[in-house]
Amino acid sequence: MPDEPADTMRERSARSTLGAYLLVDADRRLVAGGLLLSVFLGLVSLSVLLPDATAALESGDSVETGLQALVGATITGVTLVLTLNQLVLSQELGAVGDQRERMEGAMEFREDVADVLGDAVSPAEPSAFLRALVDRAGDRARAVREAGPPDDDLRTLLDSTEENADRVSAGLADATFGEFDVLSAALDFNYSWKLYAARRALARLEDDDPAVDPLEGLIEALRLFGPAREHFKTLYFQAELIALSRAVLAVALPSLVVNVAALLFVDLPELPGAVLGLPVGVLAVSAVVAVAVAPFVVLLSYVLRIATVTGRTLSIGPFILRETDRSTDE
Repeated sequence: MPDEPADTMRERSARSTLGAYLLVDADRRLVAGGLLLSVFLGLVSLSVLLPDATAALESGDSVETGLQALVGATITGVTLVLTLNQLVLSQELGAVGDQRERMEGAMEFREDVADVLGDAVSPAEPSAFLRALVDRAGDRARAVREAGPPDDDLRTLLDSTEENADRVSAGLADATFGEFDVLSAALDFNYSWKLYAARRALARLEDDDPAVDPLEGLIEALRLFGPAREHFKTLYFQAELIALSRAVLAVALPSLVVNVAALLFVDLPELPGAVLGLPVGVLAVSAVVAVAVAPFVVLLSYVLRIATVTGRTLSIGPFILRETDRSTDE
C-alpha cells in the first residue's frame, strides 16, 4: 500500500509555510494590500537603481501613455468581474424542474448522511454537518479497533483516522460558513487516502470477521464526506466570487478617478520637492500606478486562493494524485 500522505493541506504542499499562508489562509485584504505596497516600493526602488530614471520621466510622455493604458485595463477588469458575476448567477438560474431535481438530490443526500449518523435529521449548518461526518468516521475507526487486533496496515489507517478526525473536528467546532475556516478545516481531513486504505483492508478480511461491519461503516462515512466537502467547497467558491466582484467594483471607481485626475490635471513628473532624498514626482507616479493596478491586485489575491485550493482538490474519491511510494502497492 502507498505511504500515507500528510493529512493537512499545508503539509502536503511543497511550498514554504509562509507561501502556503499567503496563498490560502491570509486575509485577502492583507494580501492585496501587501501586493500594492510591493508595486509601489518596487517602482520607487527601480527609480533609484536605474540611472537617469527621473530624467526619463520628465523628458518624455511615458507617464501619460502608461496611465492611459491602465485606464483601459481597469475598464477591462471591471468587464471581467461582470462576467464572473454572470457565471455565479448562471448556477442559480433554471426551470422549476431543474430546481426540484436539485432539491430532491440534496434531500436524498441529507437522508443518507442521517442514516450514517444514526440521527433522524442531519445537521443543517455546514460546519456542524461536516463535523458530524468526521466524528462518525473517528467513532467507526475506534469500533474497528475494538472488534479485534488489526494488522499493521489497518492499524496505521485507524491511528491516522482517529487523530485526523479529532483535529479536524476541533477546527470545525467554532467555524462559520462564509469564512475560509470551514473549508480550511475540511481540506485537512485526508479522506481519499483513508477511503482507499479502508477498501483494501476490507478486501483482506474474511466475511465472518467481526471487523467487517464497523469497517464498512467507516467506508460509508468517508464516502459521504467526499461529496459533502465538494458541495460546500463549491458554495464557498461562489460566495468568494461574489466577494471578489464587490471588492473589485469598490476599488475600480477610485482607481479610475485617481488615474484620470493624474492624466488631466497634474503633471506628475514636474512636481517639486523631495522626500527622504527621493523626488516627489517619482513618488507620485509610483503611488498613482499602484492605485491604478488595485483592481487587478484584488482580483489576483482572490484567484490565488481559489486556484490553490482547486489544484489541491482536483479529484473526488479514492484517487491519490500526489506523489507517493508505490513500491508496495499491488
